[in-house]
Amino acid sequence: MTVTIFHNPNCGTSRNVLQMIRDAGQDPQVIEYLKTGWTAEGLKALLAEAGLTPREAMRTKGEAAGALIGELGLLEAGVSDDAILAAMVAHPTLVERPFVRTPKGTVLARPKETVLDVL
Repeated sequence: MTVTIFHNPNCGTSRNVLQMIRDAGQDPQVIEYLKTGWTAEGLKALLAEAGLTPREAMRTKGEAAGALIGELGLLEAGVSDDAILAAMVAHPTLVERPFVRTPKGTVLARPKETVLDVL
């Protein structure tokens, strides 16, 4: 089974989920999305697989994300999903983490135990 984790090594939840995947006997493909970035098409597909809108998958906590969200006005009424998606592509730190993709499905592993649904 192929398991992919879209990972931020600076995030405790992401590190915990990666360990949970390995503890389940899987050797996941690890994509450090802050280094590789996103394409609009790839991120849109990932969100669709997880059943989430860009707004639902937007990181709102943390100093860097909070500052960007305020600066870009992303929490204001009427901001479109396309505008949020474009901001996420331009600023990968705005994407909540970690996402995990397996043949059983794709989840945003928050809380971390959510990953067990697809392993």
